[in-house]
Amino acid sequence: MNQKIRLQKIIAQAGIASRREAERLIAEGQVTVNGKRVIDLGTKVDPEDSHIKVKGKLIRPETRKVYLALNKPDGFVTTMKDPEGRPTVISLIHRIKERVTPVGRLDFHTEGLLLLTNDGDLAHAITHPARHLPKVYRIKVKGKPSPEKLQKLRRGIRLEEGRTAPAEIKKIRNLPANAILEVTLHEGKNRQIRRMFEKIGHPVLKLTRTRIGPIHLGALAPGKFRKLDAWEVEKLTAAVRKRNS
Repeated sequence: MNQKIRLQKIIAQAGIASRREAERLIAEGQVTVNGKRVIDLGTKVDPEDSHIKVKGKLIRPETRKVYLALNKPDGFVTTMKDPEGRPTVISLIHRIKERVTPVGRLDFHTEGLLLLTNDGDLAHAITHPARHLPKVYRIKVKGKPSPEKLQKLRRGIRLEEGRTAPAEIKKIRNLPANAILEVTLHEGKNRQIRRMFEKIGHPVLKLTRTRIGPIHLGALAPGKFRKLDAWEVEKLTAAVRKRNS
């Protein structure tokens, strides 16, 4: 006897959309099961014995799972499409048959590690507000922040939507007019690092994400991507489970 699964989970597992996006598609009446439109988010179906269509296209629940690491360059948006015509990170992905989507976001001018996958469950777990994996960034800031100012950021600083969680900050080196720092965050407020350093009077000049949980950017060149090794996927999955426990 096959198991019935929530419709939005099936759509996410098929790599069609994130679970949240799948819920929106269902609510908008863009999903049918065996020819009937479904709008109830609590609907469960048997993926092995159901014809599920999203926007009129039949989905295949058993799509091969793909996990990618991309070194996002400056000047790319972390979306599938951009109404303003700006280049998207998806345009950098070649020779991958499966439809992958970005896991979380990086700002237009932020560079570095971005994960992409068609594994909706893992993507949902990584980006869930209560389960943020530690993310590490290397930044170049204007001027040289004093130890006192850096300590304020380590303890947490008040932004418009509230106080930031404690951050780990290491000074890498000083340049003649600037400083290079490493920042580790355990949350993901919008443009958080840029806003934190603006608050103490040292704007960010360059921002690069170097690690997400156990996954490192390494020597991956800007604009290039690679498939995660099986052991990396296992470590990432284990890290998410640990954060959930």
